[in-house]
Amino acid sequence: MKKETHPDYHTIKVVMTDGTEFETRSTWGAEGETMTLDIDPATHPAWTGGGQHLIDRGGRVSKFKKKFEGFLG
Repeated sequence: MKKETHPDYHTIKVVMTDGTEFETRSTWGAEGETMTLDIDPATHPAWTGGGQHLIDRGGRVSKFKKKFEGFLG
């Protein structure tokens, strides 16, 4: 294998938003550095379900609801 072809793969510490931490291997930073996250699965709406809302464009959602009302009685 050629040298200088692949990035340096080393151990770093990751600190989550709630203060928990773990060690992992990464190409980020340098050996032993700490990555402090601003967003993680405990806080981001993509994982927590927050901030989701339906936008009823052209009455499609209301049409669907009307069509299937009473279906799951």
